[in-house]
Amino acid sequence: MNTKLLLAPALAASALGLSACAENYAVEGAAVGAAAGAGIAAVTGGDITTYALAGAAAGGLAGYFVDKDNECDGYDRNGYLDDDCFDTRGYPADPR
Repeated sequence: MNTKLLLAPALAASALGLSACAENYAVEGAAVGAAAGAGIAAVTGGDITTYALAGAAAGGLAGYFVDKDNECDGYDRNGYLDDDCFDTRGYPADPR
């Protein structure tokens, strides 16, 4: 049981370095969510894997919508313009 409790924070810390250049906090949110889910499962006696996966999904979804640098990052690989680029030089006006 103690080994499982130590595994979640180690995985969370290793995942933080993977997203250094990302435009949002999806990876960090998933890592924190997984760690929180595993912690809750350890305290309540639930299945650690299930709780960690649910926490990772919720954290990743929440982190996806948080802009990391609050600067214009241009177009993403799907062709969508970063919200911070509207009304700046070289980009169109905000259509909303």
